[in-house]
Amino acid sequence: MTTEMTTTSASTPTTWQLGDRTVHRIGLGAMRLMGMPWDEKPRERGSALAVLRRAVELGVNHIDTAAFYFTPTRSANELIATALQPYADDLVITTKVGPARSRDGQMEPMARPDQLRGQVEENLRQLGRDHLDVVNLRWGTRMAGEGRAPESVAEHFGALAELREAGLVRHLGVSNVLAEQLTEALTIAPVVCVQNQYGLTHREDDDLVTLCGERGIAFVPFFAVGAAVPGASPAGGADDTGRAEVEAIAAAHDATPAQVRLAWTLHRGPHVLAIPGTGSVAHLEENVAASALRLTEEELAVLDGIA
Repeated sequence: MTTEMTTTSASTPTTWQLGDRTVHRIGLGAMRLMGMPWDEKPRERGSALAVLRRAVELGVNHIDTAAFYFTPTRSANELIATALQPYADDLVITTKVGPARSRDGQMEPMARPDQLRGQVEENLRQLGRDHLDVVNLRWGTRMAGEGRAPESVAEHFGALAELREAGLVRHLGVSNVLAEQLTEALTIAPVVCVQNQYGLTHREDDDLVTLCGERGIAFVPFFAVGAAVPGASPAGGADDTGRAEVEAIAAAHDATPAQVRLAWTLHRGPHVLAIPGTGSVAHLEENVAASALRLTEEELAVLDGIA
């Protein structure tokens, strides 16, 4: 399967207009570049830099990161800055603010609205930028399936809107939110993306995916593939729901199960973007190639029925 990212037909676009920027629908999540905090040892630095450089070679121009993506010896933002500066004109780097971690890696309380500027400036320093392309307000600690609370995001999102007006941020998004929180944010400033946990076996936000499509807002699922990967979460196990069905469809296309999951994700709508994370060049190339995988209506029906 080719790793070239091209638009194969008018009905299957591989790009999306994220604000005033055009991005390929398969991007790269930076969280796994340096290895996860629970890994036995950090990922080799050179391999992380190679993944970033290869991603750009393959046409990836949407990278998701955060200042709180770090291990004792690695920082995702520093790796991005080292590998990719000077940045290509079409490269979109999305980051997120709200959560924070102490120097020993422990999560700290959610930032107050008046602390968000400091977090934005931290990302600017680490990435070596004079502005950030997209900043997501990452809300709360409970994710899909854990009872997210419909709290107001107005004060925090309003603080980011002020930074957008000041020119520090080009576009705004929200992350880990409910539909009513997205609606509230839209009354304050334009929202170009929603980044929530979502995948083949995590379908709580199906209606939100539809709402985003109706509003012309990108829906950017995280953990779309990782749920089925052993060791991708602190628990270490993998969600095997639908494993047999996914593997059968993968075999029919000479593809991997991860590619089938990514292809299913992209089939949810032209506004759905994928940001699979990896620290492996081989896995990166497989992820990019998934944009060319065309599932049949029968296969999509099988996959839709898994959840």
